[in-house]
Amino acid sequence: MNSELKDTENKAPEFAEPELDSKTTTLALPSAEQSGEQFKQISEKISAFLAGLPEYLSDFFGEYRRPLITLGLIFGGIVTVKMTLALLDAVDDIPLLAPLFEMVGFGYTIWFVYRYLLKAESRQELGKEVENIKGQIVGKLPK
Repeated sequence: MNSELKDTENKAPEFAEPELDSKTTTLALPSAEQSGEQFKQISEKISAFLAGLPEYLSDFFGEYRRPLITLGLIFGGIVTVKMTLALLDAVDDIPLLAPLFEMVGFGYTIWFVYRYLLKAESRQELGKEVENIKGQIVGKLPK
């Protein structure tokens, strides 16, 4: 048994030469006339498609106008949020700018409390302003 394994190990693998048949090796290339005709047919199909494309697109957008607008608004909102977050991150990386904005926020808060919340008459003034703005946004409903 070992002698049989040694014989197969020393032998080089034999590959059979493919036999060429005259029928399988001959390529039937189209003549120049046939290829020109095929080119004309393909170009006519492409030009017909491109000629009907504006009408197809207008029908498509007319039929799916609302969903396309909705998708566009969603995509625009996502892009806007991502750009805003990137801008805020970039501003936050600038040294001394973030603490400066915090100080401005604290200053505005102190001014707002002093201006509108400390005295009763200024709180009433603030309430009237809020009601006025709410009436502009919502509108006055008839009673």
